[in-house]
Amino acid sequence: MKKIKILFADDHAIVRDGLRLLFKSDPQFSIVGEASNGEEALQLVEKHRPNVAVLDISMPKLNGIEATKIIKEKYPLTKVLILTIHENEEYIQQMILAGADGYVVKNAEKKEIFDGVRAVANNESFFSPSVSKVLLEALIKRTRKNDEPESNIYNKLTRREIEVLRFIADGLTSKEISQKLFLSISTINSHRTNMMKKLDIHDTASLVRYAIQNNLVQMK
Repeated sequence: MKKIKILFADDHAIVRDGLRLLFKSDPQFSIVGEASNGEEALQLVEKHRPNVAVLDISMPKLNGIEATKIIKEKYPLTKVLILTIHENEEYIQQMILAGADGYVVKNAEKKEIFDGVRAVANNESFFSPSVSKVLLEALIKRTRKNDEPESNIYNKLTRREIEVLRFIADGLTSKEISQKLFLSISTINSHRTNMMKKLDIHDTASLVRYAIQNNLVQMK
C-alpha cells in the first residue's frame, strides 16, 4: 500500500501532538512535516511536496485561507484538507473559494479524519456531515430567496400597479398606458408615483430594472 505523505499545521502545540499520535497510529500515513503557522506550512510544502496538507484556518503570520490559495496555485498536486473548529457558512465558503479539497471539524472521530485525508488524496472532495448540512441549508435558503421576488412583489404593489409597471418596462408612455387601460393619464401618473414611493425608486430607468429583475417583463 502506497503511503500518503502528509503535513499538518496548527498554532496549538497540543493539537499538533494529538495529530502526530493520530496519524502515526495508521501505517498508511507518513508525516513529512509539522508547522505552527501558515508561513512555515508553505515552506514545508515546498520542501516535501506532501500528498495532503492538513491546515487549520486560524493561524499566525498566514492564515489557512491565504495558505490554501498559495498552495493550490504553486503546488497543485498537494491536496488541502481543512481541520478546524469553525463550522459557519462564511468560513466554509471562503475555504472552498480558496481551493480547499476538504473540510473537517476538529471534534470529528478518528475515522472521519482518516476518511477525509484518504478522500482528498484520491482526488475526491470531503466534508464533515455537519459542514455538508451547513452548505445544504445555505443552498436551500438561497434557492428560496431567489424564488421569492415574484411573490413578494404582490405584497408591495397592487395588481393594477404591477400592470402599469409592466407597460412602463415595455417602454410605453403614460398616455399610451392610459389608452390601453382606459384610465386617465393622471391616474397612471399617480400609480407611477405610488410605486416609486413604495419601492424607494426615484427614476423610470430604475423602475424598468426592478421590473426586469422581478420577471415582470420578458427580455426581447
